Amino acid sequence: MCGIYGIVSLRAGHTPDPALLDGMAAVTHHRGPDDEGAYSDASIAMGMRRLSIIDLNTGHQPIANEDETLWVICNGEVYNFRELRADLEGRGHRFRTGSDSEVILHLYEEYGADCVDHMEGMFGFALWDAPRQRMVLGRDRLGIKVLYYWRDADRLIFASEAKAILTVPEVVRTIDPVALEEYLTFGYTPSDRSIFAGIAKLPPACVMVCEGGTVDVRTYWQTPSEADESLTEGQWAEQVLAKIESAVVSQMVSDVPLGAFLSGGIDSSCIVALMARHSTHPVRTYSIGFDTGSAGAFYNELPYAREVAELCETAHKEILVRPDVAQLLPKLLWHMDEPVSDSAFVTTYLVSEFARQDVTVILSGVGGDELFGGYFRYLGEHYVERYHRLPGWLRRRLIAPLLRLLPADRHSPLANWARLARGFAESSDLPLDARYRSYMEVFGPESLDRLLKARRSGDADTLDKAFAVATEGDGLNRLLQVDLLTQMPNDLLMLTDKMTMAASIECRVPLLNHELVELGARIPADHRIRGRDLKHILKAALKGVLPDSILYRKKRGFGAPMGAWLKAELAPLMDHMLSRESVDRRGLFEWSEIERTMALHKARREDHTDHLLSLLNLEIWARLYLDDQAPDDLARELAGVAR
Repeated sequence: MCGIYGIVSLRAGHTPDPALLDGMAAVTHHRGPDDEGAYSDASIAMGMRRLSIIDLNTGHQPIANEDETLWVICNGEVYNFRELRADLEGRGHRFRTGSDSEVILHLYEEYGADCVDHMEGMFGFALWDAPRQRMVLGRDRLGIKVLYYWRDADRLIFASEAKAILTVPEVVRTIDPVALEEYLTFGYTPSDRSIFAGIAKLPPACVMVCEGGTVDVRTYWQTPSEADESLTEGQWAEQVLAKIESAVVSQMVSDVPLGAFLSGGIDSSCIVALMARHSTHPVRTYSIGFDTGSAGAFYNELPYAREVAELCETAHKEILVRPDVAQLLPKLLWHMDEPVSDSAFVTTYLVSEFARQDVTVILSGVGGDELFGGYFRYLGEHYVERYHRLPGWLRRRLIAPLLRLLPADRHSPLANWARLARGFAESSDLPLDARYRSYMEVFGPESLDRLLKARRSGDADTLDKAFAVATEGDGLNRLLQVDLLTQMPNDLLMLTDKMTMAASIECRVPLLNHELVELGARIPADHRIRGRDLKHILKAALKGVLPDSILYRKKRGFGAPMGAWLKAELAPLMDHMLSRESVDRRGLFEWSEIERTMALHKARREDHTDHLLSLLNLEIWARLYLDDQAPDDLARELAGVAR
C-alpha cells in the first residue's frame, strides 16, 4: 500500500521539475511511512511513499524491468501475483524482486495496456514506457484505490491524493460547481470529477494512456447484467461460499501482521469466520461501539461482535466512541481531500487507528450489501406492489398525511420506521429510477434550488449515467449495478481508502474480489432477496458458518449517531459552523434554507442528518482547503465551541 504521484510531459521540450515531488511526498507521508522512492528523466518525474506489506526487503519502488526501459509505481495489491509470476517466468521473464508490483511491468511487456485484464486486486498504478514516451495509468475494477489527475497543455499530474496535486503552484484551489451539486445531491462527488475544479479522478475499471501529447481513457471491465436461471438455490449458495472463502484466503497473504474489522453484521462476521478457518493463530479482530451520548445504545453493536469473536476464538479488542470525536473532523476531512456526508468516515478512522497498534493489514466486509442485496431500499419493489393494492384515495388522503405528522428520526426504532415509511409513501407512484433517486438523494432538486445561490446546471448526474449503463436485467439487479457504479466507489470505498491510509493501515475487501462480483451479478433477484429477506442467498451460503442469531439479526449501519448528536452534544458546533455569518461569508448558500433545515431537525419534525452533515463537512473542508486554515487550529476552535 502506497501513495503514488508524478508529472508527465505532454509535449516535446517540456521537462517536469523533479523538485516538485518533494512537496507531493510530504503531504502523502501517512500513506507510506516505511519508504520513499523517485525516478525522473526528461519527460517524467514520479515517486511514491511505501507502506511495506509484501517483500519488505526488496520491494522498493519505483521498480524497473531488466533493461530499465519500463518503470512502475503502484498503490495497492495484486493478489494473484504469484500465479502471474509463475506464468511470466515460464515465458522467459526474469524478476528482480519478490514484490507483487513487479508483475505489472512484465504483464505490460506481454500485453501492453491490456495488462489490467490479467490483474486481480486493488490498485492504482503508473507505468512509464521510456522508449515509447508513454505513460499508462490504471485503476482497479471496483475503484477500491483512488487516482486523481490534473492536466494543462504541457503536462499531466497524477496522485493518490488530491492534496498532492495541490502542492504544484500552478494548480488553483477552486470549487467545481458541477461536483458541488453532486455532492449536495448524493453526499459524495462523482467518480470522474473531484470537488476541485480541474482535478479529476480516473474512474473505476479504467486505464489511461498518455502518448504523443494525447490522453486516452478507456473502460476495460463491467459487471454482467443478465441473471443465470440455470442453477438451484443450493448450487448458488455452494458457489458463493466457495468464492468468498477463496477470496479471503488470497487476501490473507501478507509479510506483516493482519486482522479484521468486526461489526457483528453478516459481512464482517463471515470474513472473520473464514479467516479463522485458515489461520494458525487467533485472528485479531477490532470493533467499535457507543456507550454514551445521544442514541448510543441504538447504534451499539458490540454484543453481536463479541458473540462472533467468542465463536471464532479471536483475539478481540473494542473501542468506544463519544460525541467529542467531532473535534477530529478537521483532521479527517483534510485526509479525505473531499467532503463526504457519510458519518462512517469517522468510525472507520477510529477503528483503523485502534487496530494499527497491532496490525498493518486489515480485512473488511465492505461490499456485501451492494453485492447480495442488503439495504432496505432494495425492498422498494416488494412493498410498492403490495402498497398499490390499497385504494388510491386511502394512500393519498390518509396514509401519506398521517406519516407526515409522525416524528422522523433515525436513532430509535419507531422514529426510524416513520422516516423510512414517509420516504416510501412519497415516492411510491414514481418509476423505478426516480423512486430509487428519492431514496439516495440528500438534497433533491427543489431543496437545491432553495439552497444554492447559483443556478443548477441541469446536466445528467452520476445516478442518471449509472441507470443509462444499467439498462438490462430485472429491477433489483439494475439497482445493484447502479450502486456498484456510484455509492460504492464514490462513498464507501473512497472513505475506506482515505481513512485507513490516514492511520497508515492497509484495508482489503474480499467481498469485492471481481470474480465474486461477477458471480453475484449473475444470481437471480429472487435468490438474492426472497420476499423481505435481504441477502437471502448469502445467508443460505453461510448456514453452518455463522449462527442464526447473526445471520438474521436486525441491520445497523457502520456510521455514528451524528443526527442525534447534532440535536444535543454537537448542536453548538453546528450552530457555529453554519451560522449566518459563516454562510454569508462563504457565499454559496441561502441562509434561510439552512436555518429552516436546522430548525426542523432539532424539533424532530424531519430527519435532516445527511443534509446538515453534508453542509457542516463542506464548511470544515472549505476552511481547510479554500481558506488554508490548519487542521489543528480549526480543531482547537471547534473544541472551544463544543464545550
